[in-house]
Amino acid sequence: MTGPETSLPGLHRIDLAGLDTGPAQTWGSVRLVPLVRETPIADLRLHEQLYDEDVTVVGLDGRTSYVSYVPHAFVATWTDDGTPAAAYGTHLRHKESEGSPRHMPVRYRRRMARRVAKDRLRFLPLDLAMEGYLALHFGGPEIAWEEWSQRALRYGMSPRVEEAYTGADVRGLDDALRIFEIHPRQCGVLVYVADALAAAFIVPHPADYRALHATLVCDLFGDLVYQYGLMTLPVRDFTAHVGDATVGSLADLRAAADRQTAEWARFHETVMAGTLLGGDHYAFDPVYRLGRFTLWRFLPSFSLRDDSHIGEAISDDQGRLAYLKTYRLSPAQTRRGYLLTRLAAHDWNLEATAAGLGTDTAGLAVRLEGAGFGHLLREDILGHYRAKGRRRT
Repeated sequence: MTGPETSLPGLHRIDLAGLDTGPAQTWGSVRLVPLVRETPIADLRLHEQLYDEDVTVVGLDGRTSYVSYVPHAFVATWTDDGTPAAAYGTHLRHKESEGSPRHMPVRYRRRMARRVAKDRLRFLPLDLAMEGYLALHFGGPEIAWEEWSQRALRYGMSPRVEEAYTGADVRGLDDALRIFEIHPRQCGVLVYVADALAAAFIVPHPADYRALHATLVCDLFGDLVYQYGLMTLPVRDFTAHVGDATVGSLADLRAAADRQTAEWARFHETVMAGTLLGGDHYAFDPVYRLGRFTLWRFLPSFSLRDDSHIGEAISDDQGRLAYLKTYRLSPAQTRRGYLLTRLAAHDWNLEATAAGLGTDTAGLAVRLEGAGFGHLLREDILGHYRAKGRRRT
């Protein structure tokens, strides 16, 4: 991790302390739940820097590059003395003039997160998290077991490829972002598609959220979210019910409304967003220190029973969340992460990994091939396991 060498608390879970849940708004299968701050964070500000290139290549080290469609970067600005920081505004992309030749411009970047001034850091939102997922056990087998191909032993997981959709591809999201009301103190939003949590987005200040609200259509979303967006049935709207027998005054009505608000917040945090907010099942990796703040990216435990989210966060010196952006992995992406972590935990030994998964080596080989990792196994070994699997069935 780079940045000033100061002692900051670690981040162990996603906690929305300091943020309140506002009334949800629905449009088709999309539900947006606003998150509001009673006290905005003034000494950290975010703004957007737009790009006009179709492809961005980021050099991770001397031999590895990350290639993706990157529509924009976020620039974090902070102060070291707690005084308010200023947002620098948005850098508009320059459109091509009519009649110019069609081409695919490419932008080369040296780092995912790079300091551009004493008090400013540019980082690529969600691509920072996705690179962490793609780099998961990227080096491949550390022991030359006979089952692995020479390609796997020499080059590891290279090239590692994942597909994602932009928010513009998720039906209804663009319209929902355009027509929904932004609350005066809103600093974030939880995005549900067909009542599945698709993404969480939190910023330090309401002015930052207003400037970055529409960028959700440029974010990455997994295959499951895209498929859920194709559902035409609208999600049910949650309404409050107050029994008239319990209300005899304005004070009673106000107390009943407060109870309904608290119950909705508890329901949302424990049921609707429980897999994101519950438990300490994330591994947080510090990326950069920004004064009293720290930029992190995180990976899940890849449990096959729960939803899995990757993302990045910025916390302050008290461990409170200032920024959050998440990506919900598809079931296939979760399975790939699960298999890779299981293999690494057993030193890439197929027999030991298969035993740990409650199967045999043939069954594990078939699962690896189904997950898109068949090329890592020697062709003759894989053919043997395929035949063994067919005989068994």
